[in-house]
Amino acid sequence: MLGVPEAHTGWTFITNHARVLAAIADDPNARIRDIAAHCRLTERAVQRIISDLERDGYLSHTREGRANTYRIQPDKVLRHPAEAGLSVASLLSLLVQDESDRSRKPDSQ
Repeated sequence: MLGVPEAHTGWTFITNHARVLAAIADDPNARIRDIAAHCRLTERAVQRIISDLERDGYLSHTREGRANTYRIQPDKVLRHPAEAGLSVASLLSLLVQDESDRSRKPDSQ
């Protein structure tokens, strides 16, 4: 199937929900297609994840014409008991690149 990202095998440190949330934090006006490509997920998977995040109050959106603008609830606490008290903002501070980091080129090796 064209447009479907290559499957990943093995485990990863970051969940797909966290990846999608970080992509939205990076660009609140991103299209589902762009989020899916960035996160290497299918568009359908991204739609389900966004639905999960909205249902549980981590994310909301407003419709502007044919586009969505997403709003993250930064003070919402993470769900797992091991992260009790940590906020979405704390998680995103680790996952989202700072604007100044984007402008720097990677170090030469």
